[in-house]
Amino acid sequence: MEENSPEEQHPIKAFGWAASDASGVLSPFRFSRRTTGEKDVQIKIMYCGICHTDLHFTKNDWCSTEYPIIPGHEIVGVVTEVGNRAIKFKIGDKVGVGCIVGSCLSCEDCDNNLENYCKTAIATYNSTYHDRTPTYGGYSNIVVVDEHFVVRIPDKLPLDGAAPLLCAGITTYSPLRHFGLDKPGMHVGIVGLGGLGHVGVKFAKAFGAKVTVISTSPHKEKEAIDHLLADSFLVSTDDDQMKAAVNTMDGIIDTVSAVHPLLPLISLLKSHGKLILVGAPSRPLELPVFPLLAGRKTIAGSGIGGIQETQEMLEFAAEHNIVCDIEGIPMDYVNTAMERLARADVKYRFVIDVANTLKACE
Repeated sequence: MEENSPEEQHPIKAFGWAASDASGVLSPFRFSRRTTGEKDVQIKIMYCGICHTDLHFTKNDWCSTEYPIIPGHEIVGVVTEVGNRAIKFKIGDKVGVGCIVGSCLSCEDCDNNLENYCKTAIATYNSTYHDRTPTYGGYSNIVVVDEHFVVRIPDKLPLDGAAPLLCAGITTYSPLRHFGLDKPGMHVGIVGLGGLGHVGVKFAKAFGAKVTVISTSPHKEKEAIDHLLADSFLVSTDDDQMKAAVNTMDGIIDTVSAVHPLLPLISLLKSHGKLILVGAPSRPLELPVFPLLAGRKTIAGSGIGGIQETQEMLEFAAEHNIVCDIEGIPMDYVNTAMERLARADVKYRFVIDVANTLKACE
């Protein structure tokens, strides 16, 4: 039996921009959303951030893309409909949807509010929902999501600046908290000053840490110190600077997704220091073991966060006036934005003004 086309799979007509092949070029696309179930909320999408992951998926860099694909997992909007058993939200609430829209809710990880690590977690796009239909992301006008996977956007946060917190924010906040790098006086290194790194600096500073930005780009020093208020800056290709900082850091959050050497970073750690990888290089990194043994150092990974922790992160961001530095764009600029993102030509996150510009493209 032939599958229904995307616009016929569900009864609610929807509209967005999708990539249809590995060129990654996005264009207007009609599809459908399911009706609002008992525990669902329907959301009018106001803004959606552009994550580097979106670029990887649209171009099938990880050889797992199912086309057509509508990217976007940094979604903020307004609730327009609630299911008859939904209790978390009401019509008009400002809400967000991050990287996952489903999980089993019964495994050990889910029981411990770690839905992000559930083996059956359902990604916001390029995944398959419980009803066996594909998930489509936030480069679109509406989305229907189980209320469990929806978070409330605090009134103090602007919706556009809050959107990237749903991925970039939680990706850096969670390891700072989990690995004990959230205490005043800790010395934390942030590797890479991009979409993840810049918000990582903001969270680490808000926790009271001394923050050093580690980058291959000397021209970013002024931005790191003067704008983001980092305490110091290291050019990772400058051997003298790196040697001077050996054994000085309690922990490092490595946001870089390109292949890069770990040994220089490990050398910066004190004994018992922790190097936490949150970037996703396309090829394996070389892991030197002896420097880990000489100081009982740890290398670990961390991926986004659970729903409860994501809500906690948003409340913390509101309390400390933390938002992402963004460049707002109209929907029809998205392909140019993707090209610029590939060149790291953005400071620091593109956010699509979906509500005001998507309709104009329809």
